[in-house]
Amino acid sequence: MSKLRVLVVEDSLTVRMHLCELLAADPAIELVGAAEDGKQAIELCLALRPDVISLDMMMPVMTGLAATEYIMAYCPTPILVVSSSVNRGELFRTYEALAAGALDVIEKPRPDQFGWGEHYLAMLKLVARIKVVTHLRGRRAAAPLAPPAAIPRQGLRLIAVGASTGGPRALVDVLGALPADFPLPLLVVIHIAEPFGPPFVDWLDDHCALDVRLARHGQPLPARGVVLAAPGMHLELRGRQLVCERGPERHSCRPAVDVLFESVARECGGAAAAVLLTGMGQDGARGMLAVRDSGGLTIAQDEASSVVYGMPREAALLNAAQRILPLAEIGPALAALATWRAP
Repeated sequence: MSKLRVLVVEDSLTVRMHLCELLAADPAIELVGAAEDGKQAIELCLALRPDVISLDMMMPVMTGLAATEYIMAYCPTPILVVSSSVNRGELFRTYEALAAGALDVIEKPRPDQFGWGEHYLAMLKLVARIKVVTHLRGRRAAAPLAPPAAIPRQGLRLIAVGASTGGPRALVDVLGALPADFPLPLLVVIHIAEPFGPPFVDWLDDHCALDVRLARHGQPLPARGVVLAAPGMHLELRGRQLVCERGPERHSCRPAVDVLFESVARECGGAAAAVLLTGMGQDGARGMLAVRDSGGLTIAQDEASSVVYGMPREAALLNAAQRILPLAEIGPALAALATWRAP
């Protein structure tokens, strides 16, 4: 069995040596090279064709963001961002890198952080399995969207959205298609590590016309805008209030898309829409089925436009998605749905 070929890109000599030692000690991994800036990263990527890249963001000569943009354009390779997550500018560059094609992010190791090495190696192996250039193997026929008669006379009350790997870029595309006066609230769950949550809200707010805020326990459901689940906290709708709790993980996730979708199905019935975007695993699929069974509208991203066709695929297999759409069509579809009102 061939080893996983890894390229490490890190400007700190101490951190770079630590990462290289971790990789060298794993018999399933081959360390093919190490770079100290983005320019070297590109050169080594083109020359060595690694299976996966461990990439720092803030580097001399060329940043990790610039390297990501070039690599994904000319030598597409799975990238795991390793970020210090303490500087706002670095965090924003991290989110830009995720939007440009990097697959996931992990916080840089701290001296007192037990078990970080095992987590790092597991993340690299997971990211390496993702095909960064998606090839459509088979298209499922899109079921027609529910007819207007299925929508209560008061119309839609809210839209719930779930995403995971590839989610930052997908959310920007969907939310960016909605106008500033979009008349419905959107509740969003995205799988992102706790240190990266609040700055991600600010970054997303900068990339769309809608107001984006982090969910607060007990706050009323807003009339409009985007409310993002806090990392490490499930988000539920109970009556007209938002509930944020550290309940048990679902599908190894907290927040979990299923928890949000199931609560929306209970509280809103047919007056809700659920959207499931790119992501690994099956979180959100059964929750989406609950929304559909309650009379709500359901949309899943298609395989061709998904970074990882996992969560949307599970929803399709359960027949939970009424329509399977390319990413570019989801935002306009939501805009059209929100303007519909029964006569």
